[in-house]
Amino acid sequence: MREFVVEADGGSRGNPGPAGYGAVVRDAATGETVAEAAAYLGVVTNNVAEYRGLLAGLRAAHDLDPQATVHVRMDSKLVVEQMTGRWRIKHPDLKPLAAEAARIFPRERVTYEWVPRDRNKHADRLANEAMDAGSRGETWSPPATTKQVDPSPADTAAPEETRTAGTSADRDVRAARTVASPGWAPADLGAPATFVLLRHGETPLTPQKRFSGSGGSDPSLSAIGREQAEKTAAALARRGTIQAVVASPMARTRETAGIIADRLGLDVAVEEGLREIDFGAWEGLTFAEVQERHPDDLDAWLASPDARPTGSSESFADVAARIAATRDKLVAAHAGRTVLLVTHVTPIKTFVRLALGAPPESLFRMELSAASLSAIAYYADGNTSVRLFNDTSHLR
Repeated sequence: MREFVVEADGGSRGNPGPAGYGAVVRDAATGETVAEAAAYLGVVTNNVAEYRGLLAGLRAAHDLDPQATVHVRMDSKLVVEQMTGRWRIKHPDLKPLAAEAARIFPRERVTYEWVPRDRNKHADRLANEAMDAGSRGETWSPPATTKQVDPSPADTAAPEETRTAGTSADRDVRAARTVASPGWAPADLGAPATFVLLRHGETPLTPQKRFSGSGGSDPSLSAIGREQAEKTAAALARRGTIQAVVASPMARTRETAGIIADRLGLDVAVEEGLREIDFGAWEGLTFAEVQERHPDDLDAWLASPDARPTGSSESFADVAARIAATRDKLVAAHAGRTVLLVTHVTPIKTFVRLALGAPPESLFRMELSAASLSAIAYYADGNTSVRLFNDTSHLR
């Protein structure tokens, strides 16, 4: 019976952010490298990337010899402790990945060891090569002097690249069925949780472009806003895809959501995490008025995601943490379903920013109209796909 050592690593530049993994399979007796794998994953978390590296390494070893025993070495304490059963797996994105890894070999034939990062340099290098290739819009590929194995013709997603050392037939490794570019997902992941993000309809403050957050007067919809909600309801009813409606606790979002939910025959759940940012002393003011009254605070706010509006308890960084936690909660609760989230400008832009792995300053580069629709799909392996942004065609 052959024995392999699998060294695996994954990384995310942003967490979540552009990510990739690398995996190395060695012959335990000789130390010879018999297979390597790497792939760019698009925007996922660091932990998802680590698990994807583990999966690639185990699959490569299994393709070499399904009867082999495997010793896994990783510098991810979380993956090692979870796969040995010493730590519980709480995050919904990681549970299916861990379950899949456990199915590749019988549990009694796989052992796990945590190693320091400096003892995992080979897999780390491959992961970074894959991320670098992805940032250039390319797919990771092995050097011309090594052998590249064609992926299985059954693979329908963009395949990872796998390379093998030596010429023996038993070292041939086919590419594993994993996501290698953003917006793609393997067929066996199931339906994603899809969030249809709706900005509420107009209020009296909207046409005047006044700051309207969670700390102000909480205005209701205007007549135009209610008309926008009715048109949105009609469009969503025609599509027939919405399975649940969740709204921010603000009056304008609950009113918008109520009009749509009535049309769809659904109830409205209220989620505190979807509220707008607190603009503090800027509530009800225009940008020009804030610039005149609070110029230093405004400059700081525009320059740093950690700065807060005058008198506010929240920065953009605070909102990002809140939205990330709300996203994870809702994805877990609505796996495989399409959910309408009725919320505000800052939360919607933040959902999109996090899905794309874009920097905080991108919030100032997005235009989001009243009653516009955006959509993001969240797959079980941690991948996300932005499918729609600021669509207002249903209002025309």
